[in-house]
Amino acid sequence: MTTITVDELRARMDKGENVNLVDVREPYERADFNIGGRFVPIGKIQQMEFDELEDLKDEEVILYCRSGNRSGIAGQFLEQFGFKNTVNLTGGMVAWEKKFGRNK
Repeated sequence: MTTITVDELRARMDKGENVNLVDVREPYERADFNIGGRFVPIGKIQQMEFDELEDLKDEEVILYCRSGNRSGIAGQFLEQFGFKNTVNLTGGMVAWEKKFGRNK
């Protein structure tokens, strides 16, 4: 697994790049603030209920959570099941909000 900073991700999003974002937080966290992407809570990933991500097995998958811890765990787990390019958003939504506020 590799990492990406909020600055790097924001630059790619601002350029209109197609990024495969996966939010692994809890529903109440996502409802409060998110930057888009698919929503698959880490509990589902740990229970191997991530069929909705199968089409991304060979693609870059950028995972995010509140601080980067859960998304790091989720990335490692997905790699064990054949995902080839998982990327953890360093600092998660805490870093994003500190840098950019609640803007996508």
